[in-house]
Amino acid sequence: MKSLMHEGKRKYPVVTLCGSTRFKKEFMEVQKKLTLEGYIVISVGLFGHSGDEEVWENMDEGTLTKTKEMLDDMHKRKIDMADEIFVINVGDYIGDSTRSEIAYARAHGIPVHFLEPHEEE
Repeated sequence: MKSLMHEGKRKYPVVTLCGSTRFKKEFMEVQKKLTLEGYIVISVGLFGHSGDEEVWENMDEGTLTKTKEMLDDMHKRKIDMADEIFVINVGDYIGDSTRSEIAYARAHGIPVHFLEPHEEE
C-alpha cells in the first residue's frame, strides 16, 4: 500500500475511506495503518456486503432504497470533511457507488489515492 503524504496544513489530516463493503478486512487494515501514520480516518458505518447483512433484513423495497440513498449521501458528507480519500480497490474493483464518490471528490478538489494500482477509465 502506498503511503499517503501529509500535504495539508492540519497536524492530523483527515482521510475518508471509500470502496466496496465486501472488503471489510482491507478496510480495517488500511484504517489501522493510516491511523498509525497520523491520519484521522473516517470510514463506512456498516459493512452491508460482509458481515452486517441483518441491516437489510425485513426492509421493504421502498425503505431499502431510501436507506441506501441516505448511506450514499452520508458518505459524500464524510468526503466533504476529508482532506483526501483513500479507495479500497482490491483487484482494482470499483463499484458504482465508489465510482460516484471518486467523481464527487475530484469535482471538489479532494485528492484521491488507491490501495492498488488503478487504471483510469
